[in-house]
Amino acid sequence: MREATTASSISYYDYIIIGGGTAGCPLAATLSQNYSVLLLERGGSPYGNPNITNLAAFGAALSDTSPSSPAQRFISEDGVINSRARVLGGGSCLNAGFYTRASANYIREVGWDGRAVNEAYEWVEKIVAFEPKVQQWQSAVREGLLEVGVVPDNGFTYDHIYGTKVGGTIFDQNGYRHTSADLLQYANPSRITLLLHATVHRILFRNRDGSRPKAQGVVFRDASGIKHRAYLRQGARNEIIVSAGALGSPQLLILSGVGPAEQLRAHNISVTLEQPLVGQGMSDNPMNAVFVPSPVPVEVSLIEVVGITKFGSFIEAASGENFAGSSPRDFGMFSPKIGQLSSVPPKQRTPEALAKAIEMMDSLEHTAFRGGFILEKIMGPISTGHMELRTLNPDDNPSVTFNYFKDPLDLERCVQGLRTIEKVIDSKPFAPFRYVNMPVPVLLNMTANSPVNLLPHHSNSSLSLEQFCRDTVMTIWHYHGGCQLGRVLDRDYKVLGVDALRVIDGSTFNYSPGTNPQATVMMLGRYMGVKMLKERLAFDADRMGRV
Repeated sequence: MREATTASSISYYDYIIIGGGTAGCPLAATLSQNYSVLLLERGGSPYGNPNITNLAAFGAALSDTSPSSPAQRFISEDGVINSRARVLGGGSCLNAGFYTRASANYIREVGWDGRAVNEAYEWVEKIVAFEPKVQQWQSAVREGLLEVGVVPDNGFTYDHIYGTKVGGTIFDQNGYRHTSADLLQYANPSRITLLLHATVHRILFRNRDGSRPKAQGVVFRDASGIKHRAYLRQGARNEIIVSAGALGSPQLLILSGVGPAEQLRAHNISVTLEQPLVGQGMSDNPMNAVFVPSPVPVEVSLIEVVGITKFGSFIEAASGENFAGSSPRDFGMFSPKIGQLSSVPPKQRTPEALAKAIEMMDSLEHTAFRGGFILEKIMGPISTGHMELRTLNPDDNPSVTFNYFKDPLDLERCVQGLRTIEKVIDSKPFAPFRYVNMPVPVLLNMTANSPVNLLPHHSNSSLSLEQFCRDTVMTIWHYHGGCQLGRVLDRDYKVLGVDALRVIDGSTFNYSPGTNPQATVMMLGRYMGVKMLKERLAFDADRMGRV
């Protein structure tokens, strides 16, 4: 890998991949086996950054709001604070590490080939997936889930099946994170060019005599702002693939003139192809959590155990005296430092409210941080929103609305998930990790007023679970959509109405796969890379046969 400042002003490749993230890295590694590949990443390298690589530093990268941070914060129009990746390896450099596959049903519905999917997952797992060492607190959550009926006990497995299981993790036994960037070790180094701090501003199209637009190149800028152009070599099967993520991919299509005509006109972007569904169908799986203070110390853990319920809610947990945060006064996955503020409803989560919460957190007793969070995330979701450009700068966040809980079934699943969490907290296996004088309504009230002290600020146990869902909603960073299959793309991930352009990443999902999507996003990069190579081989053989 090298800085984009070293790139020539014009270059030519068989494939150009925009985004070296969770899908882009395995895709580039695969295509480079036989063809020249340019991989353009707008962020820097994850290697040598302990805030990314060390489990004990989880949350440090997400709380870094500087321009060079690997995480770029954004706030949806719903008011929920969120983050997008800006680093080689994408979201796999920032997440809580849980590794689990999509369900067999999901794979069938999307229309993927089951055997090829399994081979692609295994290719990924050889490098990045590990079995976690489950300790006492996570074990108590697991046993509690089983006691309250989230059965059977499925042991350790990557598979998505009803019941309670221990899933995989991308953190190895030493607490070292392995990201999708590690999958580049599969690449052919003589055929891949990887540029860092290379921000693509638009895709270039050839559109002659009213024929279908054909992608032919990209314009990108390096860290100094110098403009470069990269073009596809001559070749019927050479293509540009956008893997810029659920915000970046639809954003770049619109910046390149492929999108809703009204939006293109509003920003004076010349229309390459009117495609009203680009940026539509944006979803983010809402997460709600309950903080359970513990009378005894608990291990530092991120997501290791999951309860997969039949009513459409996934129960997970994280624990530790500092929740694996970078400071002794932190709540890790649930820290206001990373924007996870549930003490005020979404629209009230202002910078001032965040600062006040952080200040309050810093004044708490050390024991207030002892314990853990049990969370529920709903499947799907059914509620959807949309994305729109704010500016013509690809580095700026677009405006995005997710419409959390707009569909009543999403809200119902949240309530059922919280009821399951209540039962787990009251279960016998969990008894050593909770205070007897703190019934569940008190815990809910405390959570709704976090950062959490050992005593509630005011007793408002009448708060309904529906209101708790709405008021304490946070993100688990599983947002998706914007370039969906069957709407913006065909079944081969090709952009409808244009040639030589595909989108391969989480923006293509109609629903989030499995309990946590990263395994499937990595798998998709490999799966589509293999499929493209096979199709190209068949095309070349057919052409040779005709000659």
